Amino acid sequence: MKKGFLIDMDGVIYSGDTMIPGADTFIASLQKEKIPFLFMTNNSQRTPLDTVNKVKKMGIHIEESNVYTSAMATAWFLSFMNPNGTAYVLGEGGLISSLHQQGYSLVNQNPDYVVVGEGRNFTLEMVNNAVDMILSGAKLIATNLDPSPKKKGWSNLGIKAIVSMIEEATGKTAFSVGKPSPVMMRAARKTLGLEAKETIVIGDTMGTDILGGVQLGYTTILTLSGVSKAPILNDYPFKPDMVVESVADLDLKKALKLK
Repeated sequence: MKKGFLIDMDGVIYSGDTMIPGADTFIASLQKEKIPFLFMTNNSQRTPLDTVNKVKKMGIHIEESNVYTSAMATAWFLSFMNPNGTAYVLGEGGLISSLHQQGYSLVNQNPDYVVVGEGRNFTLEMVNNAVDMILSGAKLIATNLDPSPKKKGWSNLGIKAIVSMIEEATGKTAFSVGKPSPVMMRAARKTLGLEAKETIVIGDTMGTDILGGVQLGYTTILTLSGVSKAPILNDYPFKPDMVVESVADLDLKKALKLK
């Protein structure tokens, strides 16, 4: 049976701008063995090319086809729900280009959807416009609901904070496309051409990567190099199929034999 990997990035491959030791060797081993993989990220700002260039500086060489973002999943989902529709976007870069690639027009009046992604350049006026549009019938979409990191000096609020403000102002609940939503988890798998039983998710967060994988019947591997640490694992009613300190400690042959 063929197998393939959906791999989270921050906390698994790198931390900020620093590669997690052994990540380059692990990716090189997948490439050498011709095992399909995608870097699967909730970051909707970054384009696939941005990601390629970021990890290249760390010594990891991939193609744009090895990257799948929540922006790509969101654009695909909207094109499936309402082909060639319109959107008002609170977001940047990767989200805007993904929507264009799926035939969506970005408008400032009467959109089909208000789409919220990561960004530093949208204003309170834009948020007020979004609220009015939603109250006029536009649907609210979030590329993900990642929380703010709650760190002093952090200049980029988590999408959850922005979406919560809009939800309270409109009384409408956003539909989130990114991890752990089955929309993104399934779309990424299909991009690799795999069945559920052939798909292995590697992530550092129990509440996103691992939860999403468990819900869809994927094999799941948790790395302790990021958010979720060993002492909290028993707090969850589900568990990963394997736990490793980092991808450097991951036995590829053993991982491919799980389930």
